[in-house]
Order: sequence, then structure tokens, then C-alpha cells
Amino acid sequence: MAGFVLTLSSCNKKVDDVSPQTTGTSSENSTIDNWILENMRQVYYWNDKIPANPDTTLAPSDFFDSILYSFDATLRPDGDRFSWIEENATDLTAELSGQTKTTGMEFTLYLRTSGSTDVIAQVLYVLPNSPAEQAGLKRGDIISKVNGQSLSTTNYESLLFGDATTYAFGIAQVSNQALVDTDVTKTVTTAVYQENPVFLDSVYTIGSKTIGYLVYNQFVPAPNGSNGTEYDNQVDAIFSKFKAQGVNELVLDLRYNPGGYTSSSANLASLIGKGVDASKLYFREEWNATITPELQKEYGSDFFLQKFSTKAQNIGGNLSRVFVLTTDWTASASELIINGLRPYMTVTTIGTTTHGKNVGSITITDDTGKIKWGMQPIVFKSFNSLGQSDYATGFTPSVEVEEPITLYPLGDTRDALLNAAIGQITGTGASSRLGATQNPLKALGSSIQRKAGGSQMVRPLKNLNL
Repeated sequence: MAGFVLTLSSCNKKVDDVSPQTTGTSSENSTIDNWILENMRQVYYWNDKIPANPDTTLAPSDFFDSILYSFDATLRPDGDRFSWIEENATDLTAELSGQTKTTGMEFTLYLRTSGSTDVIAQVLYVLPNSPAEQAGLKRGDIISKVNGQSLSTTNYESLLFGDATTYAFGIAQVSNQALVDTDVTKTVTTAVYQENPVFLDSVYTIGSKTIGYLVYNQFVPAPNGSNGTEYDNQVDAIFSKFKAQGVNELVLDLRYNPGGYTSSSANLASLIGKGVDASKLYFREEWNATITPELQKEYGSDFFLQKFSTKAQNIGGNLSRVFVLTTDWTASASELIINGLRPYMTVTTIGTTTHGKNVGSITITDDTGKIKWGMQPIVFKSFNSLGQSDYATGFTPSVEVEEPITLYPLGDTRDALLNAAIGQITGTGASSRLGATQNPLKALGSSIQRKAGGSQMVRPLKNLNL
């Protein structure tokens, strides 16, 4: 096996999303496919389900797909929803650290009206100093046209996720409870952009409550992925400030966070957990029966265990609970925060049901450079310190709140999810799942689902030779 990084992946980027290699000869395909097969038979979580004699003349993406124990609600409800492969391993590893070619914004897709084929894209957030921000786009903006064409169920994929580098976004607005197109157009040219996952932090003082608030959009320790701690250090500094200001309630906003490095996940949990230190278990991993004894022999039982860290900036001593804001895009490392902290303190989730990602993957590349592909197969299942891993269908929110069609800036206390959390903290909000905020539009998905880099929970394995 050559050069891989251990990850917990929640990405929806299936093999079907990758263009098949159609130009390769049968011999070229066979070389790549046999490399795929050798690695998968060793590390794939469901390696006992791989076909005995798969067709190694297929294009690599098709071959990879053919050997997966793919999820089927009826036949294989325990199956694989998350493994994928990419033709360019360099692109894959860059995406893992949050670097992509992008407009610099994320958005949700909705049907414009019930029963219609018209589609709109609503901006969820805009990255600082990105092309989208420079063009004047902001959270809540509604896009109804791209390059002069109205979005529909048949063209939004090509218009929004195609190969274009310049986009002219036509803006609509809400008027008298209806969406109306305007003459406003905002033009954006994509650029290679490194996203800082530490998006926003605030402190709110309401009566005796000092509420810390952090919007954290990806678990990445540094701009170059695992080879640094710049972003983790920023999170540490925020919690140092929270501690100095006497924060006694915490709202962790993971509504747009589909995952990231396990090291960053453990770092954040170590800043929050009540009574946690380096002796306490955050989570453990279960690998397949083939590779478990090899890993155990080579690295010992600690290989499968992720402990908390002892952090001077930890505010758990002032907390009895933590509030986590969630949506369907809250996944993997974000869900691990919820699951991993629950044995140590009350975790109240506010928003909508999380994605449901309790298994992990590794990044596999060929260090010789002969094979350019990179793959991301599922290799383990994660459990908290109480042995719990029962969230494959997501965490149902303690308080259910949908994001409305009218969005306030993140950090504004009128924001629906933050407002609900403050209501819980101050005792003025509902105490159960009431569906307090409803969105009348039917969601079709989000650009966040396509963030490969943001959909990992990555733990580097140094000098691992198997």
C-alpha cells in the first residue's frame, strides 16, 4: 500500500460523480484496477463482500464502483454510501485541505414553487475576500439565473456545477411573499481559494449568561492540511478569549460543516468537554478482520483510539452543556463531536437532522507516481467512549428549526437557529421539537454536498507501511 491518510469521510461524492476514464486501454485499466483491488482487499471495511473475480478491464471508476458493497435500502441497509475515487490524486489531496477552485460561496437549491421545475439557489455564506464577496454577493441572496438562463431541474447541474470559470448570477428577491426576478446581475470569476474553516466567533451577554458562539465550517488544522496547526491555533485562541470573558454557555455552529481532520475534531472537543483530558477516550475505530491484527501488531491498541488532549484553554469547567446547530450537511467529524462529547456532558442539537456518517475512510495514492488516481474507501466504523455508534441515519434535533427563506447574517441573534439556541439558554424558547421555523420551499440539495475537502475527518498516518 502506498501513501495514504486516514480520514472520516461524509462526502456524498459517489463514484458516479467522477468522469470515467474512457481513453485508457484494457492493459492500462488492468494495471490501475489491480492496484485498486489489492488495496481494497486489504483495507476496505466490507472487504469480505468484494467479488471474487471482478472485471479488471473496466475503466477504473467503473471498476471501483463494481467492487463496492453499495448501499441499498432494502438489500444492503448497512452498505457503503460514501466511498469514492478521483482520477487526479493531487486534486483529491488539495481538496482534503480545503483548497478548491471556487466562486467562494455555498448555497442551497430549492424548487421555486411547489410542483414547478424552476429552481433557485440561495446563498448560505460567502468566504472573505473571495470572488463572490468581491462581486457583492452575501448570505441570503437568491440566484434565479446563470449566464442569462433561468435555473431549472434540467439545467442547474450544468449551469452551476459545470466547467465555466465566469458566472453572471441573476438575482431575485422576495416581494409580497413571492419570488420576483430583478435586473441585478453579479458577475463572478472562479479562483483557487484556500478556505479558513474558522468563519466567525462572538460573545453575547444576556443577563447572567455569557454565551460563546463559534461558526466552524470545516475540520482542517492548517492551509496545507495535516502539516501544520494554524487553524487549530486560531480555535485555541478563540477559546482562550471565551475563557477570559467568563463564557458559561456555548453555541457551536456546525450547520455547514461536513467534516474534517480527526486531529482538529479532537482539538475542538478537548476545548469543550467537561472533565476531559489526555487520559479520556474521545472515540475508537473498528477496522476489518484482515487488517486489524496487522495494525495491532505494528502499532499497538492505541492505534484504534483517539484520546482527548489536555488543553489550558478548555472551558468545560464553566459548562454543563453545549448547543450544536445542525442541518443535513452536518456530517462526519461534526457528528463525531456530538457523539464524542455526549458521554461527558449534555449535547443539545438545534436545527434539522444531521447527515448520518459513523464510518471512516482513508486516502490512498500511489507514491511511485505511476498511477495518478486517488481513492477514498470506507475502512472503519467509529464508536464513542460508551461504545455508541447508532447515528447512521443522523442525529434528530432536540429542537427542530429549519432555515427560513429570509436569512439574517451569521452571528445576528435574529438568525433562526442561533435565536433558538439563545432561547434555550435563557429559558424563553421551546423545550422540544416543535418545528418552530418552516421553509415553504422544497430543497433539492446544496453545494456543500460537493465539497470533497470539507467532507473529511482526516488523521494522518505517518510512516505506515502495510
